[in-house]
Amino acid sequence: MDLISRISQHFQDSAQVKLDAVEQLSAPIAEAAEAMVACLLANGKVLTCGNGGSAADAQHLAAELVGRFEMERQGLAAIALTTDSSILTAIANDYGFKAIFEKQVRSLGQSGDVLVAISTSGNSANVIEAIHAAHDNELRVVALTGRGGGEIAGLLRDADVHICVPSDRTARIQEVHLLTIHCLCDGIDCLLLGVEE
Repeated sequence: MDLISRISQHFQDSAQVKLDAVEQLSAPIAEAAEAMVACLLANGKVLTCGNGGSAADAQHLAAELVGRFEMERQGLAAIALTTDSSILTAIANDYGFKAIFEKQVRSLGQSGDVLVAISTSGNSANVIEAIHAAHDNELRVVALTGRGGGEIAGLLRDADVHICVPSDRTARIQEVHLLTIHCLCDGIDCLLLGVEE
């Protein structure tokens, strides 16, 4: 096996998926950034959730909003629903793993908030339940998916935003999700701070 060639192919594949996705994803990413800014300016908050690598992405987004991205600004209200081990284990033990995000969205989410729901397949049962809870509580949903959007694609409402990576490979989908998160953070900062460049 030529490991260097294999690594080079990963770089080329990742770049190609991003280039293939730019036209399809630019508008929904911009729409999502605008929705999140409107939420934050109205004293709302952003809730994030996902499993595995998507949990890490959910936490990454919340960290960039509460802390900062590339520009200094006040912290923005965001909560990753993936981080409190006592809440997660209590809900999973008492209600099942499928309810770990849904119960938190019902408890913490208020009308006007935004739920960023991340699932590479679009079929994560606990993320789907979180979306149902978000709709019940009148949250707007920003869904980051791949593989055609899975079941999540059929759940989204007209006011929701679907950012669906045109790939079937989990690693490539996650790489574009990370770029999307950085684009969202940059877009939010530009809208809030009036940056033109």
